[in-house]
Amino acid sequence: MAHLASFRHRLLAEPHLAVVAANVSCGAPRDGAHKGPRAIIESGLLTEIQRELGWPITLDHILKEPLKPVKDTDSAIEGMKRAQDVSESTRLISEHVYRHARQGRFVLTLGGDHSIGIGTVTGMSKAIGERFLTRELAVLWIDAHADINTPQTSESGRIHGMPLAFVSGLAMPSSEGFFGWIEKSHLINLRRLVYIGLRDVDEAEKLIITKHGIKAFTMEDVRQYGIIKVMDLALEYIGDDTPMHVSFDIDSLDPKYAPSTGFPVASGLSLEEGKHISRRLGDSGNLVSMDLVEINPDVAKCKLEVTIESGNTVIKSALGLEYTK
Repeated sequence: MAHLASFRHRLLAEPHLAVVAANVSCGAPRDGAHKGPRAIIESGLLTEIQRELGWPITLDHILKEPLKPVKDTDSAIEGMKRAQDVSESTRLISEHVYRHARQGRFVLTLGGDHSIGIGTVTGMSKAIGERFLTRELAVLWIDAHADINTPQTSESGRIHGMPLAFVSGLAMPSSEGFFGWIEKSHLINLRRLVYIGLRDVDEAEKLIITKHGIKAFTMEDVRQYGIIKVMDLALEYIGDDTPMHVSFDIDSLDPKYAPSTGFPVASGLSLEEGKHISRRLGDSGNLVSMDLVEINPDVAKCKLEVTIESGNTVIKSALGLEYTK
């Protein structure tokens, strides 16, 4: 079997893959997700991509050493745990993503917990606004969870459940200045947000989704209509010639395909459905960036290889690297 590279990149300025290793786990309640980027890189994914896609690859590491874990008993700031750590790490991620995206490169960010989305989406939104002036960044959030709690609605105080609130302006900087680096140019329009795979959503998040008219496809929708129809509807909603960022949480997949993650939820996407989502986005010609998050090598260690392979598969599918007989 051989690879067929079919990635369309009409919105990129150059065929260049910028990889950001966001080795951050301070937004989640348990440590380990910061080891995800290294596990993916050591699997040989980047070597394979470079060989098959033929693009130069730039690799940035956000943190040389992971932030030290903090006990759950430590005090929260305005309902947010580890706000200082998450604010600083996501600011760095945003700067790295922006720098590459402003040059028109495809940016692949490897997480890390999903709080890194604060950095990736803000960096991309600012770059897209400057590159295209009249176009807005669309965000596809592939996840079992909605991740749109505000510090006031969150029951856990964990910021990996809040990234979409911060990147849309629903959550504001703290009085102590954390997340004060987020400016208007960093923000997205919630009418440009699409969820796929939701199945574990807080009541407060449901109210936010309804109030703001956010397009959301739950797993019930996927089962009722099929993933092909769901992607048809999602892409129709986003519209043609719209730059797209996809943030792919590995827990969007059923635990059968991704056991090594902090918050697995049953009855998720199959690996084939995950591949179809990525493939359709890549084939659109409008995909400019991607996150893969929440692989935790400390969870289900004996099945880590399965999880890594699933993550690599959805990344390769987005980049048009497919096996042909």
